[in-house]
Amino acid sequence: MALHFELVTPARQVRSEDVHMVVVPGAEGDFGVLEGHAAFMSTIRDGAVQVYKTEGGEPEMIEVKGGFAEVGDAGLTVLAEHVDEGA
Repeated sequence: MALHFELVTPARQVRSEDVHMVVVPGAEGDFGVLEGHAAFMSTIRDGAVQVYKTEGGEPEMIEVKGGFAEVGDAGLTVLAEHVDEGA
């Protein structure tokens, strides 16, 4: 099983892929999302979204600035105000 992850900005879709796990810099602290996570929504703070493509793999770090994260039946969607993929 895999988690469907989407990362979007107001200007474009940055990512849409199936991954093992994503760790998001939430406003109340970092939180990890796996397939089957309970539905919820959170604001996010500036920081790195950690994308684990496989279990036990090294995370890919994507710097984001502000926004929201929503976990639902379709997976995890992060709407960031700004994304720096070069980080």
